[in-house]
Amino acid sequence: MAAAAMRPLLSRLFTSTHIAMSCFPSSSSSPSRRLAYLTRHLTSSSSSELTSVGVPAAAAAAIPALPLPDASKVHAAVLVCLFEDPSGGPRVLLTKRASSLSSHSGEVALPGGKVDEGDADAKATALREAKEEIGLDPALVSVVAVLEPFLSKNGLNVVPVIGMISDKALFKPILNEAEVEDIFDAPLEMFLKDDNRRTEDVNFMGVDIPVQFFDYEADGKKFVIWGLTAHILTRAAAVIFQRQPSFAELPRTIPVSSPDKS
Repeated sequence: MAAAAMRPLLSRLFTSTHIAMSCFPSSSSSPSRRLAYLTRHLTSSSSSELTSVGVPAAAAAAIPALPLPDASKVHAAVLVCLFEDPSGGPRVLLTKRASSLSSHSGEVALPGGKVDEGDADAKATALREAKEEIGLDPALVSVVAVLEPFLSKNGLNVVPVIGMISDKALFKPILNEAEVEDIFDAPLEMFLKDDNRRTEDVNFMGVDIPVQFFDYEADGKKFVIWGLTAHILTRAAAVIFQRQPSFAELPRTIPVSSPDKS
């Protein structure tokens, strides 16, 4: 299917009419079947354009007098790496950043980072960073979709790349301890549910804005997934499960500082 045909199809993903009538597998089919469908059709496209699913960073223009980044420039990319748990549906790989890092230390994040000059596109950035951070071989990952950029609080355009590992057993994590302290996985569907979710006001640039927080426990360890990572995972889950979250999504446009040029 051509990329031009896929874009309007994906942009209508959340409407009830689309779910009932689209050429996707029916909404009663398993998430793994929908993942497989997306993999077959989106990876066959030669276009590198972004799909129309996601949260356009340009939406931040609704806030007056903000120093916005170049809307056409991708500053960073993250990998939403999924695998199928036969008993629980799709799960996503997450990391806990090293406590020694100068920014976002100790926070839960998706594998990813800033674009390097040699990266061909956002997919290349996300896959390269995942290999550097957690030892994930790009050959194990089938790219499913690329979402539109999310705008970080630092004014960076961050592109989420959705990928799938067909056999999780083949992935043998090798953590870059300078960047990653821990790795774990969580059920993707939890980011559509109100369970273990809370909202807190966080001050950005002198303005208090509501931010999503998801509390999760794995192997006796407690993790908090919040902010940009939480928003990206909610959008990715909505795409895969073809339904809206059970809670009202919070505004994604926030006051930002100028992009970090380093």
